Amino acid sequence: MTVYLVGAGPGDPGLLTRRGEELLRDADVVVYDRLASTALLELAPATSERVDVGKAPGRAAMTQEQINALLVARGLEGKSVVRLKGGDPFVFGRGGEEAEACVAAGVAFEVVPGVTSATAAPAYAGIPVTHRGLSTSVTIVTGHEDPAKAASTTDWNALARAGGTLVILMGAAGIAEIARCLIDGGRAPDTPVAAVRWGTRAEQRTTRATLATIADVGVEAPSAIVVGDVAGLDFAWFEQRPLFGRCIVVTRAREQASELRRRLEELGAEVVEVPSIALEPLAFALPALEKYDWVVFTSANGVDAFFERGLAEAGLDARALAPARVAAIGPGTAGALARRGVRADLVPERFVAESLLDAFPPPRTPDARVLLARAEVARDVLPEGLAARGYAVDILAVYRTVAAEPDPSDLERVRAGAVDVITFTSSSTVTNFCDVVGPLPEPQPVVVSIGPVTSETARARGLRVDVEADPHTLDGLITALTARLHAAVPPGAGPGAATK
Repeated sequence: MTVYLVGAGPGDPGLLTRRGEELLRDADVVVYDRLASTALLELAPATSERVDVGKAPGRAAMTQEQINALLVARGLEGKSVVRLKGGDPFVFGRGGEEAEACVAAGVAFEVVPGVTSATAAPAYAGIPVTHRGLSTSVTIVTGHEDPAKAASTTDWNALARAGGTLVILMGAAGIAEIARCLIDGGRAPDTPVAAVRWGTRAEQRTTRATLATIADVGVEAPSAIVVGDVAGLDFAWFEQRPLFGRCIVVTRAREQASELRRRLEELGAEVVEVPSIALEPLAFALPALEKYDWVVFTSANGVDAFFERGLAEAGLDARALAPARVAAIGPGTAGALARRGVRADLVPERFVAESLLDAFPPPRTPDARVLLARAEVARDVLPEGLAARGYAVDILAVYRTVAAEPDPSDLERVRAGAVDVITFTSSSTVTNFCDVVGPLPEPQPVVVSIGPVTSETARARGLRVDVEADPHTLDGLITALTARLHAAVPPGAGPGAATK
């Protein structure tokens, strides 16, 4: 097979190339470093081997020689190996050394370029590295050379005289000496400097100074440091997003979390997934659908299970529902039906069981029947209410929710109070979250509930519900969450600030 040297970009998972995504989805082995977003690992098959070889100042999980040997060994085993590297593998990524090792061992390899932090981090900070009237050139240089070298081979005086924009990678530790050399080489002490730490990530922070003052402002690794007149420009956009700087916990099942996570991240939030439930499909016998006047769905999960485990396995499709009218508890459920080719005949104004029951028409005939496709464990408001109205109700359990096992490090973040918001989208997420996490720290993070039933469960478990979505949808939850945070404290105040 092949060793693929894949550039993961500087942090934002959305900057991964299409080729990189294709290779990750088929990888047998993923060898990744600390600058590659761990969210990208979710693209790899669950069966893939994942090896963390990340380096940090003063620490290395593996030496470069060990990494080279690992890539060669896995390649010789005939496996598809993705070497996932932050930024671009051939821009101070030591990808050349890894390619050299593959060539020497006769292992096939491919280079997949990535977006380099040298241009992406400044762009996310609103700094163009070239700009008409200010800079017509850009030079990328490392501030961290091989410590085995007898002396630096970087001619900082020459770089100072070259003019234009200078982007320094891995230069945080040596920025005081670098700035001194640039000033000695002729750069003006008041030359603008911007250090972009964790560029393109939710943790991004931009520090602005001058060559004369940059050593005093506490530049931390990993930072892309921009020197030149363009560093005085400030076309900020990334750090201005409405949820930037907020850490938000999503408790939905992993199968459901991606949409909510994507939308929160687009608004600038750092999302921590603490899935308190997992969805488990059930085996069930599909009844004769032609005998029902109504088929009722109470969640998108129920729709998916009904179609995938019921209709599909019986060799049927959406046309099997044609004899019956179809009800959905809310727009999310109705949307899941629409994606399957079914238009819901009834969607209540409020998206709870009581509202669906109020909107339900009386039976047309004395023997009218309803099929209720739902979770194995659910409230009995609907079946009892429909029976009281004269319907014969059959409950079809199509899936169950079970407790999930979140990542221990994410649990510790919640227990330590290092999050701003916790979102709940169902009563089961509340119950299982409380069972797994235990008591929340004080001050309690902001708790956002999708609707009254979920809120009632949260209060019963001792939580303070700060915001309830209206309407009771993901759109409503995100809107309510954003409004609550902005009303409480300005963006970027950090974890826990929204509760003060």
